[in-house]
Amino acid sequence: MRTLFELEQAIDAVKVDDDPVVAAEELLSIGEEVLENWIVAKDGVPTDETREGFRLLALHRQGTKNDPSFNACRETCRELAYYFNLITLDPDATATTNRTAMMKMISNHLYLFISGKLQVAQLGDFCCSAKPIRMADQDNTQELEGV
Repeated sequence: MRTLFELEQAIDAVKVDDDPVVAAEELLSIGEEVLENWIVAKDGVPTDETREGFRLLALHRQGTKNDPSFNACRETCRELAYYFNLITLDPDATATTNRTAMMKMISNHLYLFISGKLQVAQLGDFCCSAKPIRMADQDNTQELEGV
């Protein structure tokens, strides 16, 4: 399992203009690894089961145990599965590059949510706002300006 830092770099490295199926498979795999990081951080063992045909969705379900705020990224996981299906079922579609770019952005969103939630446990209590992290950044900026 790669670290969150390595996964961030892997998302950045995905080329949306290359083979769309390869890109979709890599982005789905990254999404799974991001969720694995969450589960391992909570002293769990990531499942190998699938839900609705996707391990990603089973991992999300596992990650919500004892943390209802984690459900904030449910739709993000479902969107990853949706774009994976769009791309792999019709890789020659004219919109494939746009779909791959969208899948890349959604993967990044999942990464940002999980990495933020590992820093601020309450992230996701109200929608999926990163307000606690933004406020911390604002406080740090204000401290730096006062120096």
